[in-house]
Amino acid sequence: MKIKGKVVYEDLGLGFWGIEDHKGNQWRPIKMPEQLKHEGKEVAVTARKVEDDMSMFMWGTTIEITSFETLGP
Repeated sequence: MKIKGKVVYEDLGLGFWGIEDHKGNQWRPIKMPEQLKHEGKEVAVTARKVEDDMSMFMWGTTIEITSFETLGP
């Protein structure tokens, strides 16, 4: 799947990085690439949904990013 949105940092529990798309959907990548860990950065990612994720974070759909690019400056 392809997702375009902005990077967010959620300070829940231990804290984690996520992506909010332009429709308001929330995506929580496992192993978020370091290059994307900048609050508010516009990104486009190709990812696959992780079905069997057991997480303490009750935020977003868990994904694994397979490729990405940053958008804008």
